[in-house]
Amino acid sequence: MDSRFLGIAELVEAPPVAVVVDVMRAFTVAAWAFAQGAEKIVLAESLEEALALKALHADWVALKDGPPAPGFDTVNSPGMLRSVDLSGRTVVQKTTAGTVGALTVKEASLVLCAGFVVAEATARLLRTRVSDRVTFVVTGEDGQADEDLACAQYIARRATEDRTDAAEFLRRAGESRAAAELAEGVRRGVHPDDVALCLELDRFPFAMVAALEDSLMVLRPCAVPSLADQG
Repeated sequence: MDSRFLGIAELVEAPPVAVVVDVMRAFTVAAWAFAQGAEKIVLAESLEEALALKALHADWVALKDGPPAPGFDTVNSPGMLRSVDLSGRTVVQKTTAGTVGALTVKEASLVLCAGFVVAEATARLLRTRVSDRVTFVVTGEDGQADEDLACAQYIARRATEDRTDAAEFLRRAGESRAAAELAEGVRRGVHPDDVALCLELDRFPFAMVAALEDSLMVLRPCAVPSLADQG
C-alpha cells in the first residue's frame, strides 16, 4: 500500500481512498458521539450551515470548536460529550480542521475519518479494501500537526504490518502543540480530560465512514470484523 500524507491545501483532486485524521479533537469527538448513541454526524461546511440545519431539525445536536455559542448545544470536547446522551440523535459538527478536511475529499470513493481512538478498526478496514494508494489527510496546522501525522503514520503501518508499537506515535501526539494548547487552556471549550481522551488507543471498535447523502456529507460508524473473523 502506497501511503501519502498531505495537508488540506495540498489536495488538488479527490483521491480514491482518503483517511482524514484529526486527533485533537474533531474525530475523537465524533467517535465519542457514536459511543454515546448518535446515529449519524453531519459535517457542516460553516457555522452558518450548522445553525441552519439545527433550525430545520430542532432535535439535532449542533457542536462547534471554541467556547459555547448561541444556537449550539455543546462544544467540540470529548470530555464534555461523554456525559451527553445522544441515543438515536443526529449531530451536526463544524470544526476548524477535521470537518474541513473531510469535505475537501468528499468526492473520494472511500472517506474514513480517524483518530487514535479508532486507529485499529480504521487500519483493519483499509486491509479489507484493495487499493494501491491511500491518502492520509493531516488536517491540523496546514498539514504539520504532529499529533495528526503520528496517528496517520501509525494507521498506515498497522494497515500493512501485523505488529506495530504505538508508544512512539502516542508520545509524539502527547508532546504536540495541540496537546500543549489544550492542556494549558490556550484553546477555549476544553475539558481537563480532553488530551488524555484523545490519546486513548483503540478505545472504540468501529471505524467511521463519511459519504455524501443527498447534498450532505454524513459520517457513520462502521463495524469492522476482527482479524480472526477475516482469517
